Parts: sequence; C-alpha cells; structure tokens
Amino acid sequence: MRWISFALTTGQIRHRTKTVTRRLGWKSLTAGTVLKGALKCQGLKKGEHPVEIARIRVVAVSRERLDAITAEDVRREGFSEMSPQDFVSFFCEANKCEPDTEVTRIEFEYV
Repeated sequence: MRWISFALTTGQIRHRTKTVTRRLGWKSLTAGTVLKGALKCQGLKKGEHPVEIARIRVVAVSRERLDAITAEDVRREGFSEMSPQDFVSFFCEANKCEPDTEVTRIEFEYV
C-alpha cells in the first residue's frame, strides 16, 4: 500500500474536513486505490518511519490547471476560509510552481 503525505494539511485530515487534494505528479493513480495518509513521507531520518494518520480510498482522479480551482474545491481541500486565489498562492509557494501548472486532482473518502 502506497503512502501519501499530508504534512501541510494534517489538521484537515485528522478532522476529516479534507476530501480533495491536489498534487504535482501522481499521474498514474486510479480510482479505488487505498492510500495510507502520513504526517510526512520524505525527509525521514534513518530509522524513522511514516506515521499513519488516515486511510483513504481514491474516488476520482483528474488533471487540471491549478488556477481552475473553484471555491467549493477550496472548501473540500480543507480551507473554507481561503479564496481560490489565496489557495493557489499557498499551493504555489509550498510546491514551487506557477498558477497555470497542471496538477492531479484527487478526490477521496475515508476508510
């Protein structure tokens, strides 16, 4: 089973307010895949292991421009207080990308 990091949205995952995530890559992910959500997956020190915070099942996967995000999807990302423009800025800063970057939109449910 594959890991997926929610380092920037750990609270949203723990509170189950996040049901969509956007990622650079993850192009071959398919609906039905079950993933283990972790605090972080990369940059672990020797002997450290990912800490599971939730298991999720992928419901839908699509590719779209980051700046095509809707207010509803910002809410589903777990950021009800943000505007779409604020979310795009947050994502771009965290992922070193541009607003017109094509991202993978992953819709999921908790299992």
